[in-house]
Amino acid sequence: MSDVKPVIPVIDFEKLSLSKGDDSILRGDLEEIGGQIKEAFQTIGFCYLKNHGTDGDLIENYFKVSRDFFCTSPDEKAKFARSNDCNFGWVALERERINPERPGDLKEAFNYQPGINPDTWPSSEFKTLSQDFYASCKTLSLRICDALSVGLGLDEKYFRDAHKFIGVDGNPTTLRTLYYPPLPEVSSIKPGQIRLGEHSDYGTITMLFQDEIGGLEVEEKGTGFVPATPIPGTVILNIGDLMQRWTSDFLVATKHRVCIPEVEFKRKSSRQSVAFFVHPDDEYVIKCLDGSNKYEPISSIDYLNYRFSVTF
Repeated sequence: MSDVKPVIPVIDFEKLSLSKGDDSILRGDLEEIGGQIKEAFQTIGFCYLKNHGTDGDLIENYFKVSRDFFCTSPDEKAKFARSNDCNFGWVALERERINPERPGDLKEAFNYQPGINPDTWPSSEFKTLSQDFYASCKTLSLRICDALSVGLGLDEKYFRDAHKFIGVDGNPTTLRTLYYPPLPEVSSIKPGQIRLGEHSDYGTITMLFQDEIGGLEVEEKGTGFVPATPIPGTVILNIGDLMQRWTSDFLVATKHRVCIPEVEFKRKSSRQSVAFFVHPDDEYVIKCLDGSNKYEPISSIDYLNYRFSVTF
């Protein structure tokens, strides 16, 4: 791991925090914070948000109920396995190759989309906390969309209007809890295999809550991969390829990864994170904002299905 500190800015989101009602959000605050987010996305493509207002107990409880599920037997988890035609449920160890050039990732995951609304869950607590966490992330993501819209000189509701159906059928925005189990002896790890292969995300924005173990690395232009060290109380924010396409490459979707830890105690420790992958509504057609037609128009769902076809 590089010793160079990443240039990932920490942005104070307090003026747009979830503790504030929609009617108390000021245009000037959207301009200030939106400008900072835009600048981060023009350069490294990542930033930390502090004072975002997400309930700390909710985060802690969701991490716990997720960990309890991941620590059950493979047979029990298999009852809730994600199918190829439904983005809900458990993804087994090595099932995904986020970087198709590497062996399967050494991680597990559980995906939740409210629009799918399955009948069976690992537990009622898992279901309730997933619903609550999703709702909180939805509200925060829309605040971020408003700030980014203003930061890019667009109408305040421009990006919000492309995400009207988050949380219902017709929008693929997904809550994903991730679990990286303790690693076996190095000799049993396949050549080139890591915990999460190098990739950029698919959609518009991603919010990531991570535990104290860390391990996420972000590609910094001219430097290589550098650590996105956990900062207590923050959420990591980045954009996906669809947003880069939408802005005709004005904003940057940066590759990131989770490698095999060099320190033994971290290899023997589990790692957790929770991601909220934000996508426009299924039928929303993405066109270059600058009118350049650098990329041909494409619907949100067609783009996502194409990316899934490469990953699974």
